[in-house]
Amino acid sequence: AKIRCANTYRLESHNKFRDYLVRDKAQAILTNKLQQAKYDGVSSPSLCASISEEILQAVKELDFDRYKYVVSVLIVEKAGQAINVASRWVWDVQRDTWVSAECETETFIALALITACYYE
Repeated sequence: AKIRCANTYRLESHNKFRDYLVRDKAQAILTNKLQQAKYDGVSSPSLCASISEEILQAVKELDFDRYKYVVSVLIVEKAGQAINVASRWVWDVQRDTWVSAECETETFIALALITACYYE
């Protein structure tokens, strides 16, 4: 059997996750894709999927080693309501982190949540 990966016994990342870079990228993508858009309940799910895929690719290009990502994008129509978004994770408070970015237009609010989970 050929060894594919050998244990490095390294517990820290060489290129640590920098949330300000990810927030800037996600904000730029949201603004670029959505600034002139109007809310449409039929096309919103596919739009969310394409934006989250684009954000994921942009984050991967930043090349933070030893992280896995979960990107979630929500588009909610403005109808005078409030919104609460919650999630639960098994979390390593020293290494795991999350970033959010939002874009607000006349007809909707878009929220992107990027979770970076460290793995050894």
